[in-house]
Amino acid sequence: MFSSIILGSDAVAIGIGAFCGATSRYQIGRATGEFLEKNNYKNWHTAGINIVGSLLLGGITESSSSSKTKLLFGTGFCGSFTTFSTYSVDVVQWIRMGQISTALKYVAV
Repeated sequence: MFSSIILGSDAVAIGIGAFCGATSRYQIGRATGEFLEKNNYKNWHTAGINIVGSLLLGGITESSSSSKTKLLFGTGFCGSFTTFSTYSVDVVQWIRMGQISTALKYVAV
C-alpha cells in the first residue's frame, strides 16, 4: 500500500532533480531554438527533448538504482525535462496557423 506522506528527503531529491531538468530544458531550448527556426523546424526542440527524456526515464526506471536516485533523476529531472503540455501547445499553434501537415508530423514523432 502506498503511503500518502512524502518524506522530506524524497521531496528534496525530487525538487533538486526538477530544478536541474527544467533548467536543462530551458537552456537546450534556447541553444537549439534559433538554429531550428532558421531551418524551418520551429518548436521541434520540444519533440527532441521529449524523446531523449523518455529514453532516459526508461533507463532509470529499469536500472537497479536506489529509490532516492530514481526520484531524483526519474521523477524530478525527467519529469520537468520532458513535458506533454508544451508539446500540446505546439501542436495547437500549428493547427491554428493552418499548418496541419506540420502538426501531424509532430504528433507522429
